[in-house]
Amino acid sequence: MDDLLDYEDAPIVEAEVEDTKEKKGTVYNTRTFLFRKGYVGIHTSGFQDFLLKPELQRAIIDCGFEGPSQVQHECIPQAILGTDILCQAKSGMGKTAVFVLSTLHNLQTSENEVQVLVMCHTRDLAWQIYHEYVRFSKYMENVRCEVFYGGESILKNEKILKDPAKRPQIVVGTPGRILDLVSPDNPARARMSLSKLKVFVLDECDKMLDSSRDIGIFNF
Repeated sequence: MDDLLDYEDAPIVEAEVEDTKEKKGTVYNTRTFLFRKGYVGIHTSGFQDFLLKPELQRAIIDCGFEGPSQVQHECIPQAILGTDILCQAKSGMGKTAVFVLSTLHNLQTSENEVQVLVMCHTRDLAWQIYHEYVRFSKYMENVRCEVFYGGESILKNEKILKDPAKRPQIVVGTPGRILDLVSPDNPARARMSLSKLKVFVLDECDKMLDSSRDIGIFNF
């Protein structure tokens, strides 16, 4: 069998792609793209091809995104299907949007239980992720997302989790506080139930796994 050609060694070719108006199908512009010969270009599909909820599509348009990045093109369809994913890409390539969009798409907003748990290593990053959820869910109804981290009252977190009307379907937090809320060593003391959890995300997992050994993240 012939050796597989490395992507970077593939020759670059040029192709013209016609843009069409969605309703009438009228060609009004022609755009030129560069891509590696023998490979599907990342611009050959748009966010609309992921068949995301209309509310998400509207939010994406508001954000001004012209099309998915390579990592989004590869990972969002798989994430929507519930496939386990290890996603690695340079900063700024849209990795956060991969799990934010896919989890919002699959979220059951009628359920008042935690369905998505995102863990990250700093409170600043937790807030960044929270704001991404807010940005993309702006047109969705009954989506509740909360940020839990050390340094604030755990009683405040507990109050939110006890109230079905306020209990979030999406929780973003740091390991120490999440561990305190879940209490894996003593389930009777758990303040947050993960019985309905559908998606677990470790953001910047290399830093998480390096820094969280003493916190007990491996007890989850």
